[in-house]
Amino acid sequence: MGMRGATPRRRLAAAGGVAALAASVLAGCGSDGGGLVVNVYKYPQESFQQIVDRCNADANGYEIVYHKLPREADGQREQLVRRLAAGDTGMDVLGLDVTWTAELAEAGWIREFTGQAKSAVEDGTLETPLETARYQGKLYAAPDNTNVQLLWYRDDLVPTPPTTWAEMVEMGAKLKAEGKPGLVQATGKQYEGLVVLYNTLVNSAGGTIVDESGTKAVVDDNAVKALEVLKEFATSEVVDPSFSNAAEDQARLAMEEGKAAFQLNWPFVYAAAQKRPELAPHFKWAPYPAIDEGTPSKVTVGGINYAVSSYSEHPDESFDAITCLRNAENQKFAAINDGVPPTIESIYSDPEMEKPYPMKEAILETLKTASIRPSTPAYQNVSTVISTILSPPASIDPKATAERLKSELQDALDSKGVLP
Repeated sequence: MGMRGATPRRRLAAAGGVAALAASVLAGCGSDGGGLVVNVYKYPQESFQQIVDRCNADANGYEIVYHKLPREADGQREQLVRRLAAGDTGMDVLGLDVTWTAELAEAGWIREFTGQAKSAVEDGTLETPLETARYQGKLYAAPDNTNVQLLWYRDDLVPTPPTTWAEMVEMGAKLKAEGKPGLVQATGKQYEGLVVLYNTLVNSAGGTIVDESGTKAVVDDNAVKALEVLKEFATSEVVDPSFSNAAEDQARLAMEEGKAAFQLNWPFVYAAAQKRPELAPHFKWAPYPAIDEGTPSKVTVGGINYAVSSYSEHPDESFDAITCLRNAENQKFAAINDGVPPTIESIYSDPEMEKPYPMKEAILETLKTASIRPSTPAYQNVSTVISTILSPPASIDPKATAERLKSELQDALDSKGVLP
């Protein structure tokens, strides 16, 4: 499909995953399942088999078996959608990118969470990740992991981090004038990372791209303001010349190589920076810059949610399996071992999170004001339209670009989603 111009590393990061991709054993073990199998389909997550084994040790009357989806999100979606469209009964629990809930719910392919299953999901779970699991006021998925971008900076160049975009650009320009690295790294390539960047700017400005029903393109004045901020940044002296071709890894590497003072990226960059002895002691983090002083940014969340296939012949066992797979103990295990931020708030205050997640307070603070991408069954089309129209960002003409966005987004929304 390649609708989002994706690379494997980029899509894992943008989906909110920083999982290493080592092979793991497929078959579940450790329980006497009595022949009833709950098939879980999820992206390749290194320590997930251990979580499955733990749940199987406690499972009552069934065995969970982990099947790996392709590494790249478009490939994951394609496999799920093709099998769901065929009414395949062999899939029970589905690991979904947070942007797929509306499409699969509208198609009638995933079951609503009700009663005890719903309460178990909502209890203690952060509100913005929960928003990604809802469609038209109903809960269709259970947040597993989440993700938000932070501002990463070098404290040997910047003693106090900027709080706004304008301040960040000004600081970078001053560093450059002094002959020091002053670039700001961000994801400007024509793909989902550019959509995430723009969506964060729109929500931070108080704007709307698509209405709450997911059927009408809005692109209001504050969405135009977000275009102005993006254009100003893309044409400023602190933008990397390769911004329009940069995905997550390009932004990360440019900072690791000493070219930048700032980087807007997911927390996976922290572990990578620790391997650079000259950078590690100075690699710090702060909340994502705001558009207006005093108004916190509303950063776009990533992540993975669990859903139960409408064609599953074992829905009760599937809902039960999800309760275990995403419980606090297992979310903490995945956070520490696979670098994926939890969706249950209490985990952030766990002492065991201190070492692997020194930035956990900043992540939690950001999650509390975070935002989601437009909730619409046509999200794949919406994403493609936004990334195409905004590329390259330096060519944005705010008012004209907004008009084009509104017109082409409405066409995308009217298509109701493209199912391969």
